[in-house]
Amino acid sequence: MDKAHWELEGGCHCGAVRFQARIPRRPGEVLVAHACNCSMCEMVGFQHLIVPAAAFELLQGEGDLTCYIFNSGVARHYFCRHCGVKSFYIPRSNPDGYSINLRCLDKQPEGVKVEPFDGRNWERNAGALAHLSRD
Repeated sequence: MDKAHWELEGGCHCGAVRFQARIPRRPGEVLVAHACNCSMCEMVGFQHLIVPAAAFELLQGEGDLTCYIFNSGVARHYFCRHCGVKSFYIPRSNPDGYSINLRCLDKQPEGVKVEPFDGRNWERNAGALAHLSRD
């Protein structure tokens, strides 16, 4: 692995959808993911690793995705139409990036830290995530 980047790959359960992300890494930096307690994330067990759009690449399965949009209509929740797994999506908090499900990575990044995020009080807390999708 390039020490200046985290190189991550993952996908859905059936393997139809595959993605990769290359995230800049500063010396001594720990990769942080968020465990959100909103109704959607709690139900599906999504652990957010938010990355800039330029760091994300869909490798295969564009035609295998279906999209669920609700509430404000900003977030784009992509699911594999075969196995139903949401391995990534475009979050409302970071519409200029992607949120990768940490649980859908082929290999967990070394030293990743999962922090709680109060998504039940989204309007009050979402601003704390905005910087995560910037290059």
